[in-house]
Amino acid sequence: MDEHTGVFRVYRVVDAVPHINLFDTDATRLYTVYQSGYGERQPAVDDLRTGDLVEATLGGDPDDSDEAWSLLSFERRDRVTMDFAVDAEIPAVAADLWEPGLERPASTVLEENGEPVAECFVQPRAPLPGGTFVPSVLTGLVPMESLLTELPGLGEPPTNAIFIDPDPPDADSYSRPYGVAVLFTAGADTLLTEFRERYDLAADVDNRPEYDPYGL
Repeated sequence: MDEHTGVFRVYRVVDAVPHINLFDTDATRLYTVYQSGYGERQPAVDDLRTGDLVEATLGGDPDDSDEAWSLLSFERRDRVTMDFAVDAEIPAVAADLWEPGLERPASTVLEENGEPVAECFVQPRAPLPGGTFVPSVLTGLVPMESLLTELPGLGEPPTNAIFIDPDPPDADSYSRPYGVAVLFTAGADTLLTEFRERYDLAADVDNRPEYDPYGL
């Protein structure tokens, strides 16, 4: 068994899949690790959420792509709290931001009391696996580590993120060719509350939609 130590962004997928995806922020590689079987360390593993940043050591076989790795040790450094709203209405700011034929994400800065506190992104479905938005976020397949480190329009890191998909994760067709990500800095207060209330997102609740992203 080989060991690999680094800093990883956690993507917990969903309960239907007994694994956790870890994005190596330096090597830009995605590792799949077992979600259970950690004995007395299991509660700490269960507490991990999509958006956590951890320093960890993984153990596994790099030559066996079908076998998951294990979390030998880890320490959480930071957390970007992530919420998910699916089959939901797109915010007007995102609808106005979208342009037909857009091939790359586009964004705009959102203000609160005249101060920039958040950034709204529209993510085209076209480059995502199967065109799925939230499933691609949950599995770590949307390249966003640079955004989670520093928002380009604000020069600050986000503390919260809300991902909005106008269609359900298992949709056969899509009402809009994009999904929406709204990333909030620590300076956001009323704006974050307004978004949470609009999409009925309770604080400190794991609201990942329940489905098997690998079965889509």
